[in-house]
Amino acid sequence: MSSKRKLETPVKSKSITSFFKPADGPASKKRAISSAPVSKAVIPKFDKTKWVEGLTPEQRQLLDLEITTLHESWLAVLHQELIKPYFLNLKRFLEQEKKSKQTIFPPEKDIYSWSRLTPLNNVKVVILGQDPYHNFNQAHGLAFSVNPPTPPPPSLKNMYKTLAIDYPDFEIPKTGLLTSWAEQGVLMLNTVLTVRAHNANSHAKKGWEEFTEKALAAVLKARPSGVCFLAWGTPAFKRIEKIKPDAKVHYILKSVHPSPLSAARGFFECQHFKKSNEWLYKTYGPEGVIDWAIQKGNVIAEIAKLKGTSKEEKENLNPADEEKKEGPKE
Repeated sequence: MSSKRKLETPVKSKSITSFFKPADGPASKKRAISSAPVSKAVIPKFDKTKWVEGLTPEQRQLLDLEITTLHESWLAVLHQELIKPYFLNLKRFLEQEKKSKQTIFPPEKDIYSWSRLTPLNNVKVVILGQDPYHNFNQAHGLAFSVNPPTPPPPSLKNMYKTLAIDYPDFEIPKTGLLTSWAEQGVLMLNTVLTVRAHNANSHAKKGWEEFTEKALAAVLKARPSGVCFLAWGTPAFKRIEKIKPDAKVHYILKSVHPSPLSAARGFFECQHFKKSNEWLYKTYGPEGVIDWAIQKGNVIAEIAKLKGTSKEEKENLNPADEEKKEGPKE
């Protein structure tokens, strides 16, 4: 058995048009899609002020960053983790790192940028990373993403190559900034959220792994209509296995890591970007589809067609669909 066969979840090969065919007839112009709104999510009620008032002075001091920068949708489901001994010990460790004049990446203000760019109720796709980049002007809180003008690192370059295979009209950008994906609901979460400068894995096994695992588990509860997980490499596989997503509800795609050390063993052929969009379309309809284009002005025709933004799709809309899309006329 090939290494690719071992790593990938078996997925029956389908063309994008096969999703538009009824089971017992020719291709239909009308697509069978879910009517569930993308924004529908289960977020528990949370009184942030009351919670903060109940903290001890030391807890308030240690958790100031979480209180002020963790998005409230995430705070609502993770606040109980923040006061557990393991997390408070993690924060004490980070305080000690600061006192000893260690440079930590990403900058404090960006540690939880993933939560603000992708609120819990917006999550549709999860891409799992490992350790933040540990050089200057790289890490900013999103897995695989780097701050400009830093060029795309090797793993991200391979992600772009795969995108260009999935979508031939994808224009490979010079930037490595992936905030446009995050804003559409792609949660790019590292296993460990901080690192000492120029010292990979220096903050591993300090508590971040348990915290981010709870964040992933929270996604399963908050998104009962399903989330697509892109698990690249053995560490990502193991994390997915630990949270036990229901494969009947969630879509789990596995492949080797995009690192140059492993990408040639199946990553370029995995079609994860296209497969995730096909599943999102079936699950959430046009508004669930991710526009993977990054370069300004780059229109990916196949994605535009799914989202109903292509010229061809607009011309095929019937008057009722057009009115529904534009809203009632006065």
